[in-house]
Amino acid sequence: MPHTTPTDSALFALDRATEWLNSEPLTAAGLRGSVVAVQFCTYSCINWLRTLPYVRAWASAYRDRGLVVVGAHAPEFAFEREIEGVRRAMAQMGVEHPIVLDNDYAIWRSFDNQYWPALYLVDGDGRLRYQHFGEGAYDETEAAIRQLLSAEGAPVDVEATGIEAAADWDTLATPETYVGYARGGRPAGPRRLALNEWTLAGQWDVGEESARLEEAGGSITFRFEARDLNLVLTPEGEIPFTVLLDEQPPGDAHGLDADELGNGTVSEPRLYQLVRQPGAVRARTCEITFHEPGVRAYVFTFG
Repeated sequence: MPHTTPTDSALFALDRATEWLNSEPLTAAGLRGSVVAVQFCTYSCINWLRTLPYVRAWASAYRDRGLVVVGAHAPEFAFEREIEGVRRAMAQMGVEHPIVLDNDYAIWRSFDNQYWPALYLVDGDGRLRYQHFGEGAYDETEAAIRQLLSAEGAPVDVEATGIEAAADWDTLATPETYVGYARGGRPAGPRRLALNEWTLAGQWDVGEESARLEEAGGSITFRFEARDLNLVLTPEGEIPFTVLLDEQPPGDAHGLDADELGNGTVSEPRLYQLVRQPGAVRARTCEITFHEPGVRAYVFTFG
């Protein structure tokens, strides 16, 4: 069987990439003979975060059998372009497989990709053999990996916890909602919020990607129905905040980034889990008040 040349390989765009984490630069020629899983990611994306337990497990379990996992980090927001931010996030998440920065979307375009996350499997001859978009299909994806590797033995055993736990899809009734106007962010007026409506209070400057708080004491309120409420935030300095659920401290419904009284701090650019409802899920109103100016809010996600 004839081998592909680097320009024929589905991996050809890796050759021009210059910024890598956890690895020396990888090339199409250097990866010939390996099965390569290319996963498109961006570190504040909850949909990608929830795939990580599986991708990390595959990268570890099948490394010695010929699998190379490459994370192609294509930033959704401007703050995700900075390599030190990507480096910090990947270290915090325990990501040890190679990560290539795709700030100009060259690798993204070479796969004609449209989604975060998306995973593509390329065989040892550089041919695209499998693809999956979004979360889920973990058994199917691992089966495709094992088939390309001719791997024997049992599949990996994965337990996803914390922020990486799968969404409670049966109770999820609120969609991803952007705050910046370029992606349709449109706050409701000063009235009682209907389900899936949100509003801003205080002095906010709403831009294309995000809304920036100009004075201390501003808040965002969202009427939602989901187990989890997450919000992507970036700070200027450290910004303390308080979360209320239905005008009360969240108690045992607090998320990983707030305590039972609803207190937390925005200390770095990332996704913050503010609410995780235990037990039965119902519609709630979440108000997040920021006690210093300089925070930017980008997108609400739910689980």
